[in-house]
Amino acid sequence: MSEERRLDVLRAIVEDYVLTREPVGSRVLAERHRLGVSPATIRNDMAALEEDGYIAQPHTSAGRIPTDKGYRLFVDRLSTVKPLSSPERRAIETFLSEAVDLDDVVARAGRLLAQLTGQVAVVQYPSLRRSGLRHLELVPVGDRRLLVVIITDTGRVEQRTLEVAAGPDEATLAELRSRLNAVAAGKRLAELGQGFAEVAEQFRPEHQDLARSLALLVEETLSEESEERIVLAGTANLARVGMRFEHALRPVLEALEEQVVLLGLLTEMAAESGVSVRIGHETQLEGLAETSVVTSGYGNEGDSVALIGSIGPTRMDYPGTIASVRAVARYLSRVLTA
Repeated sequence: MSEERRLDVLRAIVEDYVLTREPVGSRVLAERHRLGVSPATIRNDMAALEEDGYIAQPHTSAGRIPTDKGYRLFVDRLSTVKPLSSPERRAIETFLSEAVDLDDVVARAGRLLAQLTGQVAVVQYPSLRRSGLRHLELVPVGDRRLLVVIITDTGRVEQRTLEVAAGPDEATLAELRSRLNAVAAGKRLAELGQGFAEVAEQFRPEHQDLARSLALLVEETLSEESEERIVLAGTANLARVGMRFEHALRPVLEALEEQVVLLGLLTEMAAESGVSVRIGHETQLEGLAETSVVTSGYGNEGDSVALIGSIGPTRMDYPGTIASVRAVARYLSRVLTA
């Protein structure tokens, strides 16, 4: 049996099963696809695919359906991903560019991806640890307190209050603001320490403690893990008749509610470059055993700060989902780094 023909048969089974949600038989494959061989030859190919664990027979005398292993081979051998149309791309760019702040753009990205795929969209907020500084603002609040406003290059805004021994004068505050912004602009957590230490040394002794305290506060804020969170959109899509999971829907919904666990999965997938696909049991989460998760990083080019993804049944339209996730991630990056 030709390996290429076997892949063609598997590809046809996946495409038909995604389309019809019914087990696929050899005669149907011969009628719908130009495989160039007889139904008998297709049956032999299907038997070999089943023996290798790529397809399975759910019921006696029924056709075959893909297994997780079969979907994995299908995804790994995808040669083309159907591109979004020009109107779809323009709609994505326009919709995201109208966002008023980070919360709005994250929510819009989620709703948009859920609508494009008909599945659940998950958007991870930009990580503070992976974000760079865009601006640092210092605002006196009373005689002995400073409001420190930290704005990242992904649009996150964090506010912290710093207790000071004595309120600095306006000139000192302006110099602190200017020097810290100059050394910190665009830099991430790992790059800030040395620059901040040098800034502190540039001030008179009575102001060095304040400069060090501000530097420490910024570094501690950017290193926080407690702020990591995700937004889900389109959860109601799971209840659509066409979605239909092989078993119960409830475990899937319960898994989606466990945001800490879901964040762990996204963190693992963030280590993979480009678009990442976890199929069925590859998620290693019991509740998501009948789902596939497709993610892509967004942020600065080649240096993502968070993930956006789509979650649906293993019987999903992989080329379409991959194209949608990739496109929304690309436009989300443009909006946040503009």
